[in-house]
Amino acid sequence: MSALLTTDFNFPGQTNVYHGKVRDVYSVNPDLLVMIATDRISAFDVVLPKGIPFKGQVLNQIAEYFLDATSDIVPNWKLASPDPMVTVGRRAEGLRVEMIIRGYLTGSAWRDYAAGCREICGVKLPDGMRENEKFPEPIITPTTKADAGHDENISKEEIIAQGLVSAEDYAQVEAYTRALFERGSQMAADKGLILVDTKYEFGLLDGKVILIDEIHTPDSSRYFYADGYQERFEKGEPQRQLSKEFVRQWLIERGFMGKTGQQVPEMTDEFVDSVSKRYIELYEHITGKTFVPAPETNLTERIAGNVTECLSQLAK
Repeated sequence: MSALLTTDFNFPGQTNVYHGKVRDVYSVNPDLLVMIATDRISAFDVVLPKGIPFKGQVLNQIAEYFLDATSDIVPNWKLASPDPMVTVGRRAEGLRVEMIIRGYLTGSAWRDYAAGCREICGVKLPDGMRENEKFPEPIITPTTKADAGHDENISKEEIIAQGLVSAEDYAQVEAYTRALFERGSQMAADKGLILVDTKYEFGLLDGKVILIDEIHTPDSSRYFYADGYQERFEKGEPQRQLSKEFVRQWLIERGFMGKTGQQVPEMTDEFVDSVSKRYIELYEHITGKTFVPAPETNLTERIAGNVTECLSQLAK
């Protein structure tokens, strides 16, 4: 199976391109963005050497599904999805923070908690909590939006004091974050899943806050299977989950956490195939739709043609 690892397009009206860890974002004219979800995969802020077939399609189509399903809560940037791996939308001025919301104590928050931390981003945590335990109510733990390297935890008070986001806009972003998480949790519960934690990114367009980037994908979110959650929690057993955390755990077990001097373990074909299947499984589980793989041959030609046609239609 082939995977899209790099892109180098020249779309009509293109003015710039930004290559992120997973997505390549092309600026077109003064007001449009073309976001391509590649098959790259990152963990611990490191892009791993092999791509995951169909990952880009899964991420883009899950994001499309949830952007459409939440547009009544908050306006978003999406205008069209002309290709299974592409979304075209409005350019906004991105806010310099990511809004992370957590319903359960797990992942990096649990690792910090187990090491003795009792406060994350200004949010105080009680003693005596256990791994994967549900918080009394979801907590918001923002991070700075780093262009390179690691994002850093930051509190609401620091965000406002440093002028990263105005107090008025932050209040709106926080309200949107809680409403989106509630909607996402309801949609997950309907499919037998628990939305454990996720992140949202927002921007300003004509002075108004809008939702940008992806939402509720396995790259930005963690899902547990609801069936068996309580029993596993009571026994202290790992939860069955659909997220990128299993990739992180695979790396941790092989001595890699993105630290200087550590080498990425060999990604065998079997491992790559298992990751691809996990992404497809999540797509089908969370959307209730059968995954239809797009043709893998001539990926770049397909994308170029579909995007060019879309931009032509939007210009009319």
